[in-house]
Amino acid sequence: MQREEKQLESSLDSLIAQVSDLKNSLGGFIYKLENEYDRLTWPSVLDSFALLSGQLNTLNKVLKNEKTPLLKNQVIIPLLLSPDRDEEVMRLTEGRVPVFSHEVVPDHLRTKPDPEVEELEKQLVADASRLTPEVAQKQVQTMNKLCNNLLEKILKEERESDVGNLRQNKSTYNPTDTNALVVAVAFGKGLSNRRPPGPGGPMGPGQSAAGGMLQGAAGMQQVPMTLQPNQQQHMPGGVPMAQTGQPGKMPSNIKTNIKSASMHPYQR
Repeated sequence: MQREEKQLESSLDSLIAQVSDLKNSLGGFIYKLENEYDRLTWPSVLDSFALLSGQLNTLNKVLKNEKTPLLKNQVIIPLLLSPDRDEEVMRLTEGRVPVFSHEVVPDHLRTKPDPEVEELEKQLVADASRLTPEVAQKQVQTMNKLCNNLLEKILKEERESDVGNLRQNKSTYNPTDTNALVVAVAFGKGLSNRRPPGPGGPMGPGQSAAGGMLQGAAGMQQVPMTLQPNQQQHMPGGVPMAQTGQPGKMPSNIKTNIKSASMHPYQR
């Protein structure tokens, strides 16, 4: 018996602490609704509801715990009733109950709902009993249809919202490719120094452009160039060119007559 009493006392202390936290949260939320309604935001209201929901779940877990005895098997009996003001009752009830008399005991120690709630519950039970199974089934189907339509609308709005967010957040370019292209254009990074194979063969990694041109020229056929006797070509400025008959010159029978540009057109 002592063990059960200690277990009951510890369970009651835990329940009193949980109920006290829940009461404080409810009081704070009611204070916000009554005094801060002009600057109250919806996220703040949701936070208050989330806090209350969490505290109620914790209270239910305490009640369903294996160590918590079945409170419905416990009976509360008032030992002393007095019409005089009781300061201890005032302290325990935070000033809500000044006296513990025959008038307030039926309300505070009630284990059943209020009479008004009982009458409403009886009326609902009577209305439900008068319904035939066919009418009840039709009402159930109508309710299910309304719920399904509402769920479809909610899911449709969620899908449209998700698609809209994806379109807004979808990237139209690849940052890696863009950076590689910018670096290649600005600094030449990643570009190959090798040229495609030509008539003179592919250019080696250490060869210059001039070397490649010489290799291409080496593959050309050397044809002697013949000119008329006593005929001399002049370069601009009066500088004579090499005589004919030397190998390595361009073969041509075309007579060239390049006049000397001894006079500059802008010479004063």
